[in-house]
Amino acid sequence: MNIALIAHDKKKNDLVQFATAYQAIFSKHTLFATGTTGLRISEATGLNITRYQSGPLGGDQQIGAMIARNKMDAVFFFRDPLTAQPHEPDVTALVRLCDVYSIPLATNMGTAELLIRGLELGLIEWRNIIKENGEIDGE
Repeated sequence: MNIALIAHDKKKNDLVQFATAYQAIFSKHTLFATGTTGLRISEATGLNITRYQSGPLGGDQQIGAMIARNKMDAVFFFRDPLTAQPHEPDVTALVRLCDVYSIPLATNMGTAELLIRGLELGLIEWRNIIKENGEIDGE
């Protein structure tokens, strides 16, 4: 599965801790992340992560493009709802794309716990069936 890891500045520590706790599960998947978040997770865990630009510089849009092409299977986006984000339209677009393409999206620790356990149990395998059948074809 292709998994995106994104976190706003005040949530980066939380996502690094989460990725460290679930390193064994994440290591079985292909990981993508926005700039600093990807670097921090990689340094803390040793996980191999394809890094895009930071969110405000277009990283959210790069991951959104993968979603639109049906190349992303799950997104862990630890958002900070209490701080204004200069790139909020990009954040909103990314969340909307997850809804349009039925991509599981965790925006907080509680949902992330459920999603990671679902990945561990193989409950997200329906994404492979959708991709194989071309039911959501972004190509």
